Amino acid sequence: MHLFGLTGGIASGKSAVAARVRRRGIPVIDADELARDAVAKGSAGLAEIVKTFGEEVLAADGTLDRKKLAAVVFTDDAKRKALNGIVHPIVTMLTFKRSAELRDEGKPLACYEAALIVENGVADAFRPLVVVSAPEATQVTRACARDAAAEAEVRARIRAQMPLAAKVKAADFVIENTGSLADLDRRTDEVLQAIGTSLGVALDRLDGEETSQE
Repeated sequence: MHLFGLTGGIASGKSAVAARVRRRGIPVIDADELARDAVAKGSAGLAEIVKTFGEEVLAADGTLDRKKLAAVVFTDDAKRKALNGIVHPIVTMLTFKRSAELRDEGKPLACYEAALIVENGVADAFRPLVVVSAPEATQVTRACARDAAAEAEVRARIRAQMPLAAKVKAADFVIENTGSLADLDRRTDEVLQAIGTSLGVALDRLDGEETSQE
């Protein structure tokens, strides 16, 4: 089985592209979902986070309060690296496990969707790499509407990430998300066709289902 990468920036449209990939019959391994599993209640990952950051990052029911944790690590590089050092190895293990399951199911192709593929230096493990890009002004508008966040907050989150231009340089395929959802789907189909052709994988027929920008 071949596993290709999908990444982007805040509100660039990565999740919408991933939804289109799924509708083409290609499984998507979502790093965000794996990260939630890695720190689920009762997990070794959550225990390590509490040991490192204290019980104040827990919600009343004993689960991780992601907003509280984000507030702790957002402006502190050392703490953010400490968190990544806890979560990323577990996510990597879960990714390999899920990939092996898909391979055993006979799937010829799957997509690994993650925000930090380039930042973590693992782009070459997920070639071809697809990057979803959008102008910063568009990212800000979408994120403010989606998250009910202030513009300053969204711009600070964007500044905390690797510039999209740097991710684009690392990409094998770029999907510029500057138009309609139909445009985004059409460009995604083109990229998937190119990937499928290069690997000798026939893609499933489209079902025409609508999706949403994320």
